[in-house]
Amino acid sequence: MRRFLLDHYSGLDSPIHRVPAAAKLGAAVALVVIVATLPVQHAPYLIWPATILASVALLSRIPWRFLFRRLLLLEPFVLGVAVLAVFQPGGWRIMLVLAAKCTLCLLTMILLSGTTPFSEMLRVLRKMHVPSLMVTTLALMHRYIFVLGDEAHRMKRARMCRTFVQKPARRWRTLATVISQLFIRASERAERVYAAMCARGWQ
Repeated sequence: MRRFLLDHYSGLDSPIHRVPAAAKLGAAVALVVIVATLPVQHAPYLIWPATILASVALLSRIPWRFLFRRLLLLEPFVLGVAVLAVFQPGGWRIMLVLAAKCTLCLLTMILLSGTTPFSEMLRVLRKMHVPSLMVTTLALMHRYIFVLGDEAHRMKRARMCRTFVQKPARRWRTLATVISQLFIRASERAERVYAAMCARGWQ
């Protein structure tokens, strides 16, 4: 299984990995709230959470290349949100601040997932009396995101084995075909899983 999205380095042994999951989850939520609610005029203060996150990343021993690639993967969503601020007064400054805040929040979540096994976070959510339906849904999402990732990899490899000329236009068409077929297969799999769970008395 290609664990390329979430807790790839959660099994490392570092000072950050040894911190209890509840403490890390609480600190991450607090940092995200502070960064998100910081007024635009106080943007220079973002240097402090950035320094904290850089220190945590250094202590966690997670490769910087891994963190950069995860940020690069999610950064288009950040830019898509930040661009909306351009049309407001002082838009460029607000856009840059918003992009910085979103990037710091994303880095916080990446570090949290990279230093804490997902099962530990689910255990913390249960202790916090989060509704069991939400916890179960998160557990199923975490489980099947890897199944869908493997399915997409197999479909892409099968398509490449049948394609001898890798032209850019054909590559994009292949990617669109894989995505559409993956959506259909995911829907069918979800229906089968739901039927199997209902047959076993799950409600």
